[in-house]
Amino acid sequence: MAKKGGYTISDIYQGGYSSLNPSYGDVFTGYHVGAGSLGLTTDPRTANVLQEASAKLSTGVKQIELSAIQPEIFESIPKQQLKEINRLSKLTGVDISVHGPVIEASGVTREGFSESNRESAERQMALAVERSHEINPKGNIPVTFHSSAIIPQAIPQKEKKLEEAYAINAESGSVIRVPLKKKEFPGEKKEINIQEEIKTINRDQWSENIRGMLYYADRGEEAINQAQLLARSAEAERKAGREVTAAEKRAESILEHGRTFLDDSYRQLRGLFEIGYKHSSDQEKKILEEYKKKIGPKVEQLKKAKDNYEYVETQKEIIEEGIKVLRKVEPQIFKPLDIFAKEKSAQTFANVAFNSYKEFQDDSPIISIENPPAGAAFSTGEELKKLVDEARKKFTEKAVQEGIDEGEAKRAAEKLIGVTWDVGHINMLRKYGYKAEDIIKETEAVKPFVKHIHLSDNFGGEHTELPMGMGNVPIKEMLEKLGKKGEEAKKIIEAGNWWQHFKTPPVKETLEAFGSPIYAMQMAPYWNQTLGFQQAYYGGLSGQWLPQVNYETFGAGFFQLPMELGGQRQGTQGGRMSGRPME
Repeated sequence: MAKKGGYTISDIYQGGYSSLNPSYGDVFTGYHVGAGSLGLTTDPRTANVLQEASAKLSTGVKQIELSAIQPEIFESIPKQQLKEINRLSKLTGVDISVHGPVIEASGVTREGFSESNRESAERQMALAVERSHEINPKGNIPVTFHSSAIIPQAIPQKEKKLEEAYAINAESGSVIRVPLKKKEFPGEKKEINIQEEIKTINRDQWSENIRGMLYYADRGEEAINQAQLLARSAEAERKAGREVTAAEKRAESILEHGRTFLDDSYRQLRGLFEIGYKHSSDQEKKILEEYKKKIGPKVEQLKKAKDNYEYVETQKEIIEEGIKVLRKVEPQIFKPLDIFAKEKSAQTFANVAFNSYKEFQDDSPIISIENPPAGAAFSTGEELKKLVDEARKKFTEKAVQEGIDEGEAKRAAEKLIGVTWDVGHINMLRKYGYKAEDIIKETEAVKPFVKHIHLSDNFGGEHTELPMGMGNVPIKEMLEKLGKKGEEAKKIIEAGNWWQHFKTPPVKETLEAFGSPIYAMQMAPYWNQTLGFQQAYYGGLSGQWLPQVNYETFGAGFFQLPMELGGQRQGTQGGRMSGRPME
């Protein structure tokens, strides 16, 4: 830098003194990462993973992740290719990991929840784990699954309260929005609580169900009382062989309608009893148990009724008593979606991990649960932590039930169930108004669980993937917060948008961003310093770096010698050294 004539000349030559500084370059993130822990993904659009992995090896990376996020793509990978990937890994010394298909582990679909859907998701994931084991049968290959594929997570805007949340009907599987806006009507609570709102929804829904049952019971009883006398008379007339009057026929029709209403009410009673028993508290179940014992003999009497009139009277008694009992309970049919999904997803992850552990023991693949883009379920560090905790808990319980020592079960759960932390996904909290310090805090929440890291940079607004150092992901602070866990984890470069628009591997840019050591000694010089070298360090000795005109102008070298002696001047007129006689 020089000052002259009232102005400053600065950095007119890129390769100035500053390129010797270990922190040189505006792309450097401030955190040095060894090149050996960095890896690339295969193209998720193709099942030809062998060709993809071979191509990626030419970049010099030591980690390759087979990316098969679409279930149909994963199913299209031939088993022979996985065996060849195993051989390729052994031959090159490259570690392989797998990004499994993106599947909704909870069993919730756009049509709702069913246990059958959850079991199908579990089988798909188990197959992915089993096939991944073929790639590395003697090691714990990391297999990444997203924590959720379609379920939303309600995230409030920074320093604001949630405006809505989600609840799921545990019986039908349907999802509803729950407004959490302030209410102005007199007597309403000013502070809205999701738990209280869902409790109110359950109370109202249960009351409506009972009213529906009561409506049919009242209509049935009214019709029966109105027509029963004449209907009995019609029955007696027929037995006596006399003709039935029009009024008596109408009475019989009304009586039949009454019985239909009563049957509908009785059917609803049975259904509500099952729902109530399934979703009520332990104390409420005791009330239902007492009712069950009380009506047991009457139900048997109903089956043995000699005529329709005895049947109807017994049925009415059961229904009347049932309505009284159902009004005493308040089953929680609607549940907060995040709690319900956590329970079901944890069950799936635990089952997949445990069944794999039973089959492969210490060589079982690692189930690494990834945070999806912010706004999807379990996308924040705190929520993902709860999911992994629950999955490990269920794994341990299942193992203990099968006779495994509890301590051993807990160690296996901690080893085989962890987190893939996607730094680009969590950075998308910025669109909700969150800052770098909030994103770092979310990273701290998952620190004990991290097994694997996905690297992509963005600006927080959209789900884009650039090499690190090109967006505003606070990667330096995030990796510092992860500490040893971050150092040990394999770091896979996910830069789909870079490949899309710039058509080159993102390895060089990532090495520069992390200031990776050029040599294996893990010391200077670093890749970020190469930006200041002539022609760039990685560019080779190309171009006119030793221009011939220098020698012609200044007379250096052997240019003026004849070609016979290594120069470029042809021997003429029988030069002494030409091999021809002098003329």
